[in-house]
Amino acid sequence: MLKSDFTYDLPPELIAQEPLAERSASRMLVLDGDSGQWQDSWIRALPEYLNPGDLLILNDTRVLPARLHAHKQTGGAVELLLDRLLGEEEGWFLAKSSKALRPGMVLQLAQGERAEVLEKDGMDVRLRLHQASWLAVLESEGSMPLPPYIHRAPEARDQERYQTVYADKPGAVAAPTAGLHFDQGLLEALDARGVERRFVTLHVGAGTFLPVRSEQVHEHQMHAETLIVSPETVAAITATKARGGRVIAVGTTACRALETAGQDGTLRPYVGETRLFLYPGKKFQVIDALLTNFHLPESTLLMLVCAFAGTECMLAAYQHAVAARYRFFSYGDAMFITPAALSRYLP
Repeated sequence: MLKSDFTYDLPPELIAQEPLAERSASRMLVLDGDSGQWQDSWIRALPEYLNPGDLLILNDTRVLPARLHAHKQTGGAVELLLDRLLGEEEGWFLAKSSKALRPGMVLQLAQGERAEVLEKDGMDVRLRLHQASWLAVLESEGSMPLPPYIHRAPEARDQERYQTVYADKPGAVAAPTAGLHFDQGLLEALDARGVERRFVTLHVGAGTFLPVRSEQVHEHQMHAETLIVSPETVAAITATKARGGRVIAVGTTACRALETAGQDGTLRPYVGETRLFLYPGKKFQVIDALLTNFHLPESTLLMLVCAFAGTECMLAAYQHAVAARYRFFSYGDAMFITPAALSRYLP
């Protein structure tokens, strides 16, 4: 299986550069993975596609202002993008500089804090602060880490709009973008429909921005991301399935969190890291439907949705979305997907 099997032509003008005035004003392409049929709809109509007793699983991670500027002791500029925190004083960062960083080097941050390079792994460096916490530094010096396909500087409104309305636990460097469509009105409509919701936490890392470099899909190595699936969420999922309801993941991050916790066929509470890579041929153990944004060509996220609904079916739906002028990627429109039969459950 080649990464070039997961490509499609996307006119650049369809890449959304700005959020809509209203979160729930986005369009929604509804795809039945079993039949391959799709229909054009709207996010506001999501409750119509759900049943009383269904359960939405949302990712309550909070995006940090994770992009920082620093200088080497020699004066050279360094751009840092948080990958994941390891505690108050340590974290892994993607680093860009004219010359490679080495263990033992000390970086100077904007407000005088110093960070020591402890370890290097490819483009990643592990940094330790001296007498400060990374959360405090990021909040005071960092900027919102808009994705590289948004060709503008972060603005004040991105502090609120590149964040879900239910964001709670700080730690992500990218938004769980399917959740950006939810506003209070949509949440209330789902409540009125009798749809329940619970939360997982998966802190999206900087690796989400990195391309798949190996042509053979199975050779790609995912970056580690930290996650929590609580006992309360597991209990709610178990009860939902027992009564015949569906478990709907809001976003690929919620999907990967649940599928990590249920990899052996039994869903259990989970706290730790995941490198789970779902591509065609992999089976889904937990989720019954998926709400997600449109994803980049040849990306691991496009491979995930192809695994769920079938590659041919998904790429045909993407062609329709391009022809129908849907808006793509983080600030773009959404898809509601039910699975192809072959993606469900290991025998």
